[in-house]
Amino acid sequence: MPEIPGVGGPGIRRPTRNPMLPLIIGLAALGVVLLLAVRWFSRSKPIEPVHEDQAAQIEVPPPPPDPNAALPHASATNPAIADITALAKPWASQDFFVRDRLSGENIPATIVRLPSGSPAVPGGYWAFSRKAPFGTCELEYVPDLNKLRTEYQYKSANHPLVGNPCTHTLYDPLKTTSLPPDNLWIRGAIVQGSDVRPPLGVEIKIQGKQILAIRSE
Repeated sequence: MPEIPGVGGPGIRRPTRNPMLPLIIGLAALGVVLLLAVRWFSRSKPIEPVHEDQAAQIEVPPPPPDPNAALPHASATNPAIADITALAKPWASQDFFVRDRLSGENIPATIVRLPSGSPAVPGGYWAFSRKAPFGTCELEYVPDLNKLRTEYQYKSANHPLVGNPCTHTLYDPLKTTSLPPDNLWIRGAIVQGSDVRPPLGVEIKIQGKQILAIRSE
């Protein structure tokens, strides 16, 4: 039907516009801007180098000091093990090491000032190896009479002795005994226990005020 000017036809419906659309578009644009800004800042920020002092460090405690390192180690070039003034009192003792000339091993040893004899002569001392002649146990010099009476069950102890803590054998520094087959007299006779022989002796020499360990038996 032709349109007649001035005469209104049926109304044309216009599409309805969403009022939230501008807000959604604005938020999306803002999100894109923020994302680009974050990426730009993250790329432009310089990377700080890691200093060595900032790295995690694990402190390892040093090993405990070896008490044997402070003891005298007698050798062919330096055989001194003690000063006679350090062993002035009867039954005074000094631990040391003496080198075995055959095996090269440093053997633990002890020198004891005997109550008789002059401190200026070797006879005033007894030096012996603490390495048991047989077995793996280390001998000990026992000046504690109560220890001799309780741990070693030697009730008649009245002066220091040398003991084997493994077999409870006791050796007397004041007594000597002979060893077959040559019947050599050596110090440290057995007064209790079943060990085969006394401790191995260490030969000593007095030079001025120094006591020298020459060799072990």
